[in-house]
Amino acid sequence: MDKLAIAGGARLDGTVRISGAKNAALPILAAALLTEEPVVIGNVPHLRDVTTTIELLGRMGVEATVHEGMRLEVDAARVTECYAPYDLVRTMRASILVLGPLLGRFGHADVSLPGGCAIGARPVDLHVAGLRAMGAQVVIEDGYIRAQARRLRGAHIVLEQVTVTGTENLMMAAVLADGQTILENAAREPEVIDLAKFLNTIGARVSGAGTNTIVIEGVERLHGGEYNVLPDRIETGTFLVAGAITGGRVRAEGTRPEDIEAVLGKLREAGAGIKTGPDWVELDMQGRRPRAVDISTAPYPGFPTDMQAQFCALNAVAEGVAAVTENVFENRYMHVSELQRMGAVIKLQGHTAIIHGVERLTAAPVMATDLRASAGLVLAGLVADGETVVDRIYHIDRGYECIEEKLQQLGGRIRRLV
Repeated sequence: MDKLAIAGGARLDGTVRISGAKNAALPILAAALLTEEPVVIGNVPHLRDVTTTIELLGRMGVEATVHEGMRLEVDAARVTECYAPYDLVRTMRASILVLGPLLGRFGHADVSLPGGCAIGARPVDLHVAGLRAMGAQVVIEDGYIRAQARRLRGAHIVLEQVTVTGTENLMMAAVLADGQTILENAAREPEVIDLAKFLNTIGARVSGAGTNTIVIEGVERLHGGEYNVLPDRIETGTFLVAGAITGGRVRAEGTRPEDIEAVLGKLREAGAGIKTGPDWVELDMQGRRPRAVDISTAPYPGFPTDMQAQFCALNAVAEGVAAVTENVFENRYMHVSELQRMGAVIKLQGHTAIIHGVERLTAAPVMATDLRASAGLVLAGLVADGETVVDRIYHIDRGYECIEEKLQQLGGRIRRLV
């Protein structure tokens, strides 16, 4: 099993190019099931989750061709089965996103209950309730969601809580439904907007994405098209924190500063100088130690839960005391015990971590427990005395493209152990 070995103490300095967003690419790949004409999707990140999704689509009879520069041509003209098996779905929560497109286009779907990172309960009941409101018969048995509908019909759906995958699944199901669907309390994430833009590119009629009310006018059929996935805001934030935690300077190119305003605000609080352009962000700590910053996670446009672990690592070596509160997932502090092994002074009080910054961490063997936790441990390794070895990095390969190579470009002393 691969590991990452990180020798701490190097101040990062340089430019990194940001990859396409995993959390936009996966639903867009699932949405390709909605049309019998080929679609071409560009700026797709080369990640384990993307590979898993392509394999899942392939099991259904979808043809996917990878062109230069990770441009994917996806042809779902000859889908042979509307079935997502446990052996693939168990590794990746986003697999549930095939449920809406399969039901919308073919009228039936058998999708295994999803897996992914063990960061807390992410119930599928909001997906199920929405599909039932649109006329589907849905049962959950033997670990599978089994859904049928002759043709879905438009409905007015008020989501009980904000859910990104729930919003995306119901939006995809609704584009081929009979009539108008209104989704209230919808997720507002940039990735939701990106999915809506892709759907409209191939002939859907979706409006309101980016607000809490999305309106979908059902159409008879969709066509082919080309679309480029937006840049990954979480990868952007992670590399900027890497610059901040090491007292360095990092310029992230090929990104969208407007998507990470909450993160940039906290980095400014931590003492970083921030400059932005249309498609770049530059952070400069000028060798200074970061200041502790309080964090409270919330759905977009609030502070992203996917950046919580990285800021725990930042606060662990910051000047002062910080309170980090996790409001989205109840089990997303598994990285804390690993940071404590490196000398971090952290006390958990319910959903809040109280972090007393120390001047330096000490290298230790640590274990990644989920995707973003593993990123937090890599960041901690960058400022720890000695060599930190992070085990179970298959988690990080699910969401970061060539993370060790990109950190090496910035001067990080990191290598992969096979």
